[in-house]
Amino acid sequence: MGAGHDHGHGHGAQGAVANRRRLAIAFGITASVLVIQAVGAVVTGSLSLLVDTGHMLTDVGGLALSLVAATLAMRPPTTRRTWGFARAEVLSAAAQAGILLAIGVFALIEGVRRLLDPPEVEGGPLLVFGILGLVANVIAILVLVSARDANLNLRAAFLEVVNDALGSVAVIVSAIVIALTGFLQADALAAMVVACLIIPRAFVLLRASSRILLEETPEAIDLDAVRSHILELDHVTAVHDLHASQIATGLPVLTAHVVVADGCFRDGHGAAILTQVQTCIAEHFDVEHSTIQVEPVSHREPEAHA
Repeated sequence: MGAGHDHGHGHGAQGAVANRRRLAIAFGITASVLVIQAVGAVVTGSLSLLVDTGHMLTDVGGLALSLVAATLAMRPPTTRRTWGFARAEVLSAAAQAGILLAIGVFALIEGVRRLLDPPEVEGGPLLVFGILGLVANVIAILVLVSARDANLNLRAAFLEVVNDALGSVAVIVSAIVIALTGFLQADALAAMVVACLIIPRAFVLLRASSRILLEETPEAIDLDAVRSHILELDHVTAVHDLHASQIATGLPVLTAHVVVADGCFRDGHGAAILTQVQTCIAEHFDVEHSTIQVEPVSHREPEAHA
């Protein structure tokens, strides 16, 4: 006897449309400023502005990925894709995290080189382009801030824009230092500061998305506690093949084989136990998608275990 606890995925259509609209606005703002900063990096020869431009390039690519993922996630499930494209947001977040890590490492390596041999950098133009970038990023932050915790996809987009805003601040500070003191290494130091801000956040995002892609047990679910709760139910004698994973943000799933007394299958009590198990899992562990197989003690079907 097995069953899946079925319900809506909880991804409200109106919320999904609103989130997609926010991403589209942020994408438009960031893409426009990318062109301006690219010109500024060429004109000024600044590493910090170049890194910030590269970071903004990943923002544009990342926001484009986020926009595509948000659109795909709204598609309904099919017989071929039973969860639809719910995991598209996780793939998008993982890709963005990888790109951010690459940019951070490049900035550190190039920053060290430029500390030893700093090129000429014009402070005045650098300050102008830094301010333009900061203003654009602040607007994008305001657009995304209310939805930043909706899913990993939006969190990745928000983190990229925030990091880019911090990069713009670093560019502005280095421009002021260069203009006032002529200390050219300030540009390389600013780039390295941005890298140090990017890398830890990228690792956190990569770890979060990897946990889902590797189908690790969600942090909010304690499988030992789940097992204990199920074993406390009347007539349940054992629980095995207990697994929990996460399809996408806010969409955990759980499967288990629950062994009950043979008499439950003779008196028709098995169906009631199935309901009790799924209700227990939903109420205590907030898992609405559970698939439970109820077995009699006498069941001895051979199973291969990796």
